[in-house]
Amino acid sequence: MTDDAYLAVINPAAGGGRCGKRFPAALERLREGGLEVETAQTSGPGEATELVREAWAQGRRRFIAVGGDGTGYEVVNGLFPLAADSEHRPVLGFLPLGTGNSFLRDFTDQGAEHTIEALIAGARKTIDVVRMVHEAGQLHYINLLSIGFVADVNGLRARRFSRWGEFGYVLSVIAGVLGLKSRIFPMRIEDGELDSSPQVFCSFNNSKFTGGKMMMAPHAETDDGTIAVVKVAKMGRWSLLATFPKIFSGAHISHPAVTTAQAARIDLELTENIDVMVDGEALEVIPRTLEVVPGALDVVV
Repeated sequence: MTDDAYLAVINPAAGGGRCGKRFPAALERLREGGLEVETAQTSGPGEATELVREAWAQGRRRFIAVGGDGTGYEVVNGLFPLAADSEHRPVLGFLPLGTGNSFLRDFTDQGAEHTIEALIAGARKTIDVVRMVHEAGQLHYINLLSIGFVADVNGLRARRFSRWGEFGYVLSVIAGVLGLKSRIFPMRIEDGELDSSPQVFCSFNNSKFTGGKMMMAPHAETDDGTIAVVKVAKMGRWSLLATFPKIFSGAHISHPAVTTAQAARIDLELTENIDVMVDGEALEVIPRTLEVVPGALDVVV
């Protein structure tokens, strides 16, 4: 291993197994382009985090997440919080060979083709990372974290319909809309007053896109030191369904029920576990604080 070598952390099961078929050719292109790439394959949830954590402790500083959003999330959480206290910023590249990578949409719509070229060229951008402290520990993300309706749908799909593919997602959305309700998520944005108004959902974004092409937070920037907040107040089922298509252009934020903000820190005063969607993953935690770790990561884009 040299200081310039990348460790490619591969989830061969990503994208229904498509990643396992596609990654050898992609890595060969990187090596033909002059990159030194070593590999480690995962075989289950959470393994990428442990692999990266061990590699960081051994002195590795360059990584490639090979898979989808979930692989990127696990790699980021292998790097942090350890990398936050290091004088050497980690470098993270992507080969989105699974179901996609929403974070990359801020920079390109060409997917793996763009990232292969960027890795060979050594293109880098320094970005922020967001840390969430919760009742049982902490996690880090680079895309977004949502609570309320969006997270409920994602959690339902993960618990009951994960094997049903796209149809499982449709069923989860239908169930979520039928059971739609506004809830109180008491939160304080920066040093503002405590907001205890009912919300359909809230999203805390480091980048603009989610779910591929949905522009959840058009005001988000990955390097401005703030979290882009999107809050959706009480809204009926039909209004939600009518407004939802506007998310692909970012026009949903003009709805009277939607408010936006930007903040370096958000405090939540919750007393029980809630569904949380973070970079596509479904978790149940009690969130406490969200805080920007500015300029903590170099991404290859």
